[in-house]
This record gives sequence, C-alpha cells and structure tokens, in this order.
Amino acid sequence: MELERLVEGLPILSIQGDIKRNITRVVYDSRRAVPGSLFVCIDGFKTDGHKFIQSALDNGATALIVQKDVPRYEGVTVIRVPNTRYALAHAADAFFGHPSGAFTLLGITGTKGKTTTTYMIKSILEKAGQTVGIIGTVANSIGSEKIPAQRTTPESLDLQEMFDRMKDKAANTVVMEVSSQGLKLNRVAACEFSIAVFTNFSQDHIGGNEHPDMEDYFHSKMLLFSMAKRGLVNADSPYAKRVMESSKCPILTYGIQNPADIRATNVVTHADRVEFYVETPWFSMPVEVSVPGTFSVYNALAAIGLAGMTGIPREHIAAGLKNIHIPGRAEVVPAPGRPWTVMIDYAHTPDSLENILSTVKSFAPGRLVSVFGCGGDRDRSKRPQMGQISGEIADFTIITSDNPRTEEPGAIIRDIEEGIKLTKGEYIVIEDRTEAIRYAMKNARSGDVIVLAGKGHETYQMFKDKTIHIDEREIVREILDELE
Repeated sequence: MELERLVEGLPILSIQGDIKRNITRVVYDSRRAVPGSLFVCIDGFKTDGHKFIQSALDNGATALIVQKDVPRYEGVTVIRVPNTRYALAHAADAFFGHPSGAFTLLGITGTKGKTTTTYMIKSILEKAGQTVGIIGTVANSIGSEKIPAQRTTPESLDLQEMFDRMKDKAANTVVMEVSSQGLKLNRVAACEFSIAVFTNFSQDHIGGNEHPDMEDYFHSKMLLFSMAKRGLVNADSPYAKRVMESSKCPILTYGIQNPADIRATNVVTHADRVEFYVETPWFSMPVEVSVPGTFSVYNALAAIGLAGMTGIPREHIAAGLKNIHIPGRAEVVPAPGRPWTVMIDYAHTPDSLENILSTVKSFAPGRLVSVFGCGGDRDRSKRPQMGQISGEIADFTIITSDNPRTEEPGAIIRDIEEGIKLTKGEYIVIEDRTEAIRYAMKNARSGDVIVLAGKGHETYQMFKDKTIHIDEREIVREILDELE
C-alpha cells in the first residue's frame, strides 16, 4: 500500500523523502521489519522505539514515523507526527482496510464486569447463530479458535491485524473489553464501535505506569463514548450521570435500584444461579443466569441491553444466559466426594472482593474461607481496605501472595494486615500461594466454601526476578489427589 494513503488524515509536522513509496508491512518492533516496511517509533514506558531505527533499517524498513528529531537517512522517508501511538493506530487501520467497519463492534469498559459481560453476550449471540470474535482479558477468539491474550487491549497494530482475521472469518460481531490503558494509549484509535458499555467505576489501576489518579482513570474510560454510535450505561453507578453528561452518543441505561431502560426486578439469588425478571424497551421476561450474585445480575443486564440494541430475539437471550461458564469468575473447581467447595474468582479490588465474599457468605452452609493477596507495583491504599473487607465478611482469612512483581511479598502482606487487624476476623499468613491453598483445603470443614481470590483466569505469578506458572485449578486437583 502507498505510504501516502497510510498517513492520510494524520497531523503531520514534517516529511523527509518520498511519500509515494510502497509499504509492504507496518511494524513497531524493529525485529519484525522486512524490506519495504514502515517502522513506527513508539516511545514506551520501558523502551523507546527511536533507539531501534537502525535495527529496523538493517532489516529493510524504508519509511519511519517518529515523534522526535532523528538524523536524515539516505533513501528513507521520515514522517514526524505529534503522537506516534496515534499514528500507529491510524496507519494500521488503513493498512488492513478498516476491518472494524466490516462487523458490529461492541466495546465494554468499566472497572469490573467486563469479562463476564463479554462471555454472556458471546453466549447469547452464538445461540442466535452468529460467528463471534472476542478480545479480552482471558483470551482472544474467533468462533471456536482461541488466541492467547497478553493484555486486555492489544497494541493497535496487533488489534487491527486481529480484526482483519475476524473479518476474513466472517465474524458477525466482535465483543471487546476496552481497558482504560488501551484508550489512553490510543490502542483503539480508528476503531468503529457500534455500542459502548459502561459497567461501573471504582478504585483500580492507579500508580506507576498506569493512571496518576482516579480522574485520569475515569477520563480515559470516557474516551470510548466519544468513539461509539450508541451507549449503554449502568444507571446504579454513582458515575452514571457523569458518563451520560460527557457522552457524545445516544444512551440507554440498565440497573436494579434506579429507573432504567433495562431493569431487573424480583431478584432471587441461589447458591449456583440467580433469577430475576427483566423489563426492556423490546420485551419483558424471566431470566435465569448460571452465575450467582447480584453482580451477576448487572452483567446480565448489560448483555441483555447489548443483545436488545442489536436486535437479538428474547429466546436466544434467555438460552444464552441460562447455562454459561466464565473462566475464573465464581468458578467452582470440581471436588468429588468432598463436603466442601473451592471457588476461584478474579476479584482483586476492594469492590470485587466484597462482592464475591458477600455473595458466597449468603449461601455458604459452613464457613467462608478467604484466600487472597494484593498485586505489587500497584495502588497500596487498597491493600488495607481489602484486608478489612475479608476480616469483616469471611469467617477465616489466609493472606498470601498475588503478583508481587518488584515488591517484597512480605511488605505487601503487612499492608493487608493493617486492615484486617481493625476487625475481629481470624486470619493467618502463608506467603507461598500454593501452600496457602493446601492449608485451606487440608483444614476445610464440612460445608466450607473456600474462595481463592485474585488470580482467576491467570496461569502465572510475577516476582521481581522471575515469572512462574501457577494455575489454581491444577493446584486444587493436585491437592485433592494428596488427600485421597
């Protein structure tokens, strides 16, 4: 494709060289450059792409997009722009022929509920006979084909390439978790969103290489509503009014407590499911969702709203929600013959931990045993909050490690202890996560529900000097074998 077409519409500060040359590939990693490539220099948190220009040229790149002053290179076109992240998204979208315009693109943002809502709407759409693409935290997929996910929102070039694959496989709808970082860093710039969803907003992703404060975090999420044709907002969120006031598209709402376009009434929670009656602009009907908890009702309402807005019949909606499995979200690990239950959940914020523990507490026949830790290099203020929440709700807490990253695990645990010591909750500390799970299971009593919170779908644990494999499903099964 001609370079001029790839940069058409970009704010360009200067051009050196031939703008008419043909481009064979767009890359932001110099190692992936081939003869005729356009290399876009991203100034990232850890590395600066401008330092790898010569490497890209050695591999055959003939054009560069930069945002810093660089030397002249003979026979190389250099285009300078204000923001190379935005330029990468723009060029990638053009290179792949604007693939997101070939299907219905649904974007879901919010602190919690993105993954569950994504899987719910996927289940509904597949009941309606659609081929569905998924881009999110757990995995990316096209129909039954799985593509491992490295981050919630891929880099813009990888995203557009994935969209192109989904277009080639005739995807009807693509459902995408849109992270605040993905929005802030222009990873989804140039995407054509049909509907944007706001699930909720609470403390998370503050500090380090993420957001400096809650206002920046909120503003980043709101960027999605300037890109979508229509919006769907949780009316029960304290931030709902701000979302609707700042949105540039028509909005529908969903909720339980406040007046909403899609509203649940008569909510009844069971140990293995939740039932409610839903009223919408298109239909009213009873609904059963095979994931317990009030938070599950909110996620289901978002999925129902998306389905209704895209014209999916009610029978497919009911069928899609009745039997659904979401990896790492209130996921019960089979323990045949055991009089207690082990549940895995991704809860890693104060709100999400409170949600899952409160839900389990409402139906647990015996003790609620909470096993959790907090991530390193993240907002420290939520650690004592989560300790206090577990101490107040759980009958017994085992404080352990999550992803310590560059921090010392013991220091993180001490922060958590500050909160749990404010309660009368009984607890112990077992730093090694596998050993913490083993202790919980070996000391379980009849009727106990053990909640392993924080890792969910993740199959790794990050330390300052290494990343190890850890899949809590595998650990539970191994310990069950030990107990035979």
